[in-house]
Amino acid sequence: MKKRVFLIVLDSFGIGEEPDAALFGDEGSNTLAAIAQSSEFDMPVMQEMGLFNIDGVSCKPKSNAPKAAFARLQEASNGKDTTIGHWEIAGLESPKALPTYPNGFPKEVIDAFCEKTGCQVLCNRPYSGTKVLEDFGEEHLKTGALIVYTSADSVFQIAAHEDVVPVERLYEICEQARELLVGEHGVGRVIARPFVGTCAKDFKRTSRRHDFSLKPPAPTMLDAIANAGMDVIGVGKIYDIFAGQGVTRTIRTTGNDHGMEVTMQLAGEDFEGLAFVNLVDFDMIYGHRNDVDGYARAATAFDRQLKQLLPMLREDDLLILTADHGCDPATPSTDHSREYVPLLMYGTKVRPGVDLGTRMSFACIAQTVCEYLGVSASALKGKSLLQEVKQGTI
Repeated sequence: MKKRVFLIVLDSFGIGEEPDAALFGDEGSNTLAAIAQSSEFDMPVMQEMGLFNIDGVSCKPKSNAPKAAFARLQEASNGKDTTIGHWEIAGLESPKALPTYPNGFPKEVIDAFCEKTGCQVLCNRPYSGTKVLEDFGEEHLKTGALIVYTSADSVFQIAAHEDVVPVERLYEICEQARELLVGEHGVGRVIARPFVGTCAKDFKRTSRRHDFSLKPPAPTMLDAIANAGMDVIGVGKIYDIFAGQGVTRTIRTTGNDHGMEVTMQLAGEDFEGLAFVNLVDFDMIYGHRNDVDGYARAATAFDRQLKQLLPMLREDDLLILTADHGCDPATPSTDHSREYVPLLMYGTKVRPGVDLGTRMSFACIAQTVCEYLGVSASALKGKSLLQEVKQGTI
C-alpha cells in the first residue's frame, strides 16, 4: 500500500516561551495558554491525542491515555517567522537571522523599488496590517501610491486596493520587489496584501494575499521526496513559503476551514508521499490582531474538522501536527513570538502515548517523514523520531 504523510502546520500555534525568548522580546509569551482561557476554546480531540501531556503545557487537563506520540520542539534557527520555521520543519536550520527593518527600509531600497516599478510609496515603517489600512488606505485611494510596510519579521509588504491596483498587477510589482530584495536586503518574504472597502472604517484585506519567498538556500525534505518520484502536495501557502521548490502540486486555500476540507479530500485520493498543509488563519487573522476569542474559536473549529479527518486515514498513513512559531494574542505585541511548538504523531504505525519530552530543532520532523517514506535525508538536519514511536512493520 502507498505510504502517505499528512503534515499539518497550525501557523503560530506556540505552546510557551523558549529559553531565549527574552532576546526576541517575547518573555512570557504562551499562545496556547492565552487562548485556552477563552470561553470559546474547546479542543477535546487534541486533548485526547496528548496536546496537554506535552512538556510545560499545563493550561488544560492531561489525557490519561493519549492517542498520539507527542513532544515539545525547540527552534534551532535564529528566528521566529514563517519562512525560517517552515524551512526548519523541512530540514534546514538557519543560524543567521533574516534582515529586519525596525526603522523602515533604507532610502536606497525604496528608491530602487520606485524606479523599478514606477510606483510611489506610502508609510515605509513597521505597522499592524489592519492599522496601516486605517491610517494610509484613504491616501492610497486618492494618490495610487502603494502602502509599503514591514513588521518585526523579515517581510516587505505591499498593500493596494483591488480597484486601484488590480491583483495581478500587484503580484507583478511584488515579483519586481522580490528581484530587488536579495543579498544584504534579502527579506524572507515579499507579501502582496490586496484589500477592499470605501473608507478607513471598512477597509478589509482579502484572501488573495500572495507570498513571494526567498528560495531555500539548500534542498529540503520536499526536494528529497519529489526527487524520489513521490508526490509533494502543498496546501495553503506552502508553495509560496518554499518558492515552489520541491512542490509537485499546489492547492491554494481561502482559510483554515477550506484547508482542512482540502486535506480531507486528499485523504480520499491515492497519492504517495507528502501532503504539507499550512493553516494560516490562526496567525494572520487572530494572532496578529490580538484576537484571543477569535483564535480560540479557530482552534475549536480545527478540532471539529480534525475529528472528521482521523477516521479517513488509512493503515499506512502518518499524521503529524505541529506549528512554526508563536503569536500570542494576549500580549501587547502584534508580532510573532519565540515559542516552543507542539508535535503530535498519529497513525496505526505509531505507538500511542509515547512521551518524547523536549527535542531541539523542528528538523526532526523532516527526518521522521523521510524515514517513514523510505527517502534518503542525509543532507538534512535533525534526527528521526520514527524508531522511538513506531509499532509493527513500516
